[in-house]
Amino acid sequence: MYGPRHGLNGLSFVPGERVAIGAMPVAGEILRLPDHGITHLVVCRATPQTMFSQDLWAARKVLGKDNVAHAGMWDTGRPKEPEIWSDAALFAAEALHADPEARVLIHCQQGRRRSVMLAYATLRLLGHSEADAARGVLEARPMGRLVPAYRASVERWLAQRASVGISGSSDANPPSALR
Repeated sequence: MYGPRHGLNGLSFVPGERVAIGAMPVAGEILRLPDHGITHLVVCRATPQTMFSQDLWAARKVLGKDNVAHAGMWDTGRPKEPEIWSDAALFAAEALHADPEARVLIHCQQGRRRSVMLAYATLRLLGHSEADAARGVLEARPMGRLVPAYRASVERWLAQRASVGISGSSDANPPSALR
């Protein structure tokens, strides 16, 4: 049920970036994340999925709790509320901004939709245009899909933040690096 899927395992870096997109690391793959230079991880799977597979727990043991974020969402293809995923996108962008050696893996079950959305949001927070962010995530993960409703959720959230003058956080105290 939660084992490797032919053609979907592994991770791929967005060209020219320190953001990787991938499928859920299974078994010993989690232990090897540091060998790939991964310093931070974003898990884009619903809480029941992570409880069943224990991948979130394992990643926190390997990388440290402060280096792992969770965007607990199901892959429904419908718009995503920012409360579910925006803190994870901010976490990834802040990690990359604060540490020039940081490398972030963003994964969901198969590395095709939720992780592509979160990587897209991260690139947008880092200043990439819509077109460049979309191109980057799809070059990194050709089997991926930037679901239109997910992309619209990101753009709507960014527009709301811009309308109130916040560039790096969804709350009143944005991380200093993303103000």
